[in-house]
Amino acid sequence: QVQLVESGGGLVQPGGSLRLSCAGSGFSLSSYTMSWYRQTPGKERELVARITSADNTNYADSVKGRFTISRDNGKNTVYLQMNSLKPDDTAVYYCNAKGIWLDKWGQGTQVTVSS
Repeated sequence: QVQLVESGGGLVQPGGSLRLSCAGSGFSLSSYTMSWYRQTPGKERELVARITSADNTNYADSVKGRFTISRDNGKNTVYLQMNSLKPDDTAVYYCNAKGIWLDKWGQGTQVTVSS
């Protein structure tokens, strides 16, 4: 069964860091474009960061220089390292795997940036 499970969310103070993890099962995520999205109530889900199967990356302008997406194929896991967090980064973060035959979402993990 194809599954994505996110972890690593929580409450952090402004300026702090968190690392989100997205563990895949039932498929090899190295063959897919892996993305992190985020969503706040009343707003559309927005792309935060993406890494292709060729390890090309791109980021939303709002997180460039602060967030880094990476993958560990041996662990079948994608990460999102988030530094210099701001209150505007507060959202539910979702992992997505996309390919020709797959478009799979995880259940999401809450990130709250607040003092």
